[in-house]
Amino acid sequence: MKRAQWVLLAFLTFLNVLNFVDRQLIPSLAPKLMADLGLNRAEIGLLYGYVFIVFYTAVGLWLGTVADRWHRPRLIAMGLGLWSALTAVTGAALNFSHLALARIFIGIGEAALTPAALSMLSDTFPLKRRAFASGTYYAGVPIGSAFSAVVSGWIATRYGWRACFYALGILGVLVVPLALLFRNPQREGGAASEPAGTTRDIYRSLFHALRSSAALRLAMLGGIMLNYYTASNNHIPTFLVTERGFDFERASYVGGGILLLMGVLGVVLGGAMSDWFHRRWRGGRMYFLILNTAVMFPCSLAFFLLPAESPLFYPAWAMAIFGSMVWYGPIFATVADLAPPRVRSTALAFMILLLNMLGTGSGAWITGLLGDAYSLELGLSSGAAVGLCAVVPLFFAARKYAAHREAATAAG
Repeated sequence: MKRAQWVLLAFLTFLNVLNFVDRQLIPSLAPKLMADLGLNRAEIGLLYGYVFIVFYTAVGLWLGTVADRWHRPRLIAMGLGLWSALTAVTGAALNFSHLALARIFIGIGEAALTPAALSMLSDTFPLKRRAFASGTYYAGVPIGSAFSAVVSGWIATRYGWRACFYALGILGVLVVPLALLFRNPQREGGAASEPAGTTRDIYRSLFHALRSSAALRLAMLGGIMLNYYTASNNHIPTFLVTERGFDFERASYVGGGILLLMGVLGVVLGGAMSDWFHRRWRGGRMYFLILNTAVMFPCSLAFFLLPAESPLFYPAWAMAIFGSMVWYGPIFATVADLAPPRVRSTALAFMILLLNMLGTGSGAWITGLLGDAYSLELGLSSGAAVGLCAVVPLFFAARKYAAHREAATAAG
């Protein structure tokens, strides 16, 4: 690959790391926030989930359309500046309402990043490497989440939880000028400055693609189910402290280390291995996810149900994290393949809307509700069961992939 491709991929992945460090501060600091501000598990789930994602997804769909018509690096820079400034402001929160208001604007800022970034990567990398590029970009999820846990464990125990928000918000603001140094890649099938048409044209093309492509709809449904499980896992720090006897600092360091190692392996190997499957079988990325899910489910149940003293507890934990992170590259690459190229950013933004509204929001909130009413052991196990159900839509998406990919390419 060309050096420029690697530089772009590295920088966008770095931004996604920063994105998830800031986003994950709420679940990483949950035991501290619950003790200091009197929050419960369901409120933590709401702050991570619906309070954040309603605005993240609603604005994100519009910003996906903007990314199809405007200079994408400038859009990313504006979003980075907004979410970083509001992360710093979060450090001054005194109650749930203050946290919720700050999270709303953080969601608006972060909504600018992923549709534009994935669109740029799809226009930069060839079809056979798109899942690898998407998977590498989504390495930002485990890396950012792990660093959020580790940084929270170190800073919060020494300087208080508020210092975590101040430090990371200021860091993001300092990075904004770097985003403006990148050019807007030429779009697949057209010039970099070629407009995708009016907003009405863009949405008409998107909904036509959704109506005509069962493979696209089924891939999205499978992704939603897998994301529900991944979102439910944001309660793992609280689970370790309240139900498995870990102290906060140990839960932060051990959890962050496992998430960093196994999460990065999951998203990077998941993208590369799904590309290998894709080159050998039609719909291979979906078949790879079916195989992964069949392995992930029993490992997840073992982690959630075994006592921490069991010799299988840590291996099951590691495999559960690996399995929960594999799906990002294959799903987003498949959506990029099946969407008409000229509305790809909007299609990706719409996918993110569905993932967050139906997956992230409900997974984090319902798991928290079950944790308050019964136990997080039950809540987390139910999340893994939802992830297992994804094998059904993924199987049928794989069967229909080839024909619907050709139709998307012909639509332009």
